[in-house]
Amino acid sequence: MAVITISRQYAGGGSDIARRVAEQLGWTLIDNEFVDRVAERVGLPPEEVEAREERVPGLIERLARTLATSSPEVFVPSGDIQDAEQDRLVRVTERIITETVQHGDVVMVGRGAQAYLGERDQTMHVYIVAPRETRIATAVERLGQSPDEAARCMDSVDEQRRRYVRTHYRRDWDDAANYHLVLNSAAFGYEGCAALVVEAARRMGLGQPP
Repeated sequence: MAVITISRQYAGGGSDIARRVAEQLGWTLIDNEFVDRVAERVGLPPEEVEAREERVPGLIERLARTLATSSPEVFVPSGDIQDAEQDRLVRVTERIITETVQHGDVVMVGRGAQAYLGERDQTMHVYIVAPRETRIATAVERLGQSPDEAARCMDSVDEQRRRYVRTHYRRDWDDAANYHLVLNSAAFGYEGCAALVVEAARRMGLGQPP
């Protein structure tokens, strides 16, 4: 099955672009649905998983306790506790990614999918970026944050994503060489970026017109 992964800087419009891509290709979008699947697997409310997107250390202990009973096959009884707990969470995430891509063509947003599926055939990796000032303005407008709050949140979330990929896959999240396509959403707009992703996917033989 074909896959497009969408990695994105905070407030860069990646989720909106992914939705447009999925609609135009007629593929399944895995974004909030992915959060719901993780939440179901580990027994947490979806909003709690989503609020700690791409792994914040404060969530590790609660998830690990649930994993010990809900997913005993991924329980690792030895080694450094903190590292082992985080590793178990990554395995659950990877398992859900694997299950998802086996059942149809999908557009998948975030969750380290671009690193986990880095060498997979029939897969295209896209990175959505935008200037810092543009992303701060977007966060202020959409989330009602102050400029200072938006800047702090943006730096924190992007660093979490960067650290997650570096720690578990030894890849540089910001390295353009890890992606087939890097797009500036401020330059092309959301619709323009979606159109470019769809065109690139079709040129790679990944998608057919719906």
